[in-house]
Amino acid sequence: MLAIRLPELIEKRLAKLAKATGRTKTFYAREAILEHIEDLEDFYLAEREMQTIRSGRGKTVPLAEAMKRYGVED
Repeated sequence: MLAIRLPELIEKRLAKLAKATGRTKTFYAREAILEHIEDLEDFYLAEREMQTIRSGRGKTVPLAEAMKRYGVED
């Protein structure tokens, strides 16, 4: 179960879309989450890792070394 509050304009757009297509607002909210969850995970995990590196608690690896380590050619 998930309850979300949306800005009024988005709520109205979602309701209009649902009415026009005969689908539910829940259907479109679910579709949006499924479509974008992976991108959101990537973004926020990368952001957290960048903060770790900038704080000196994490290390970087030169590109050439990473490519060699993972068998990627130049």
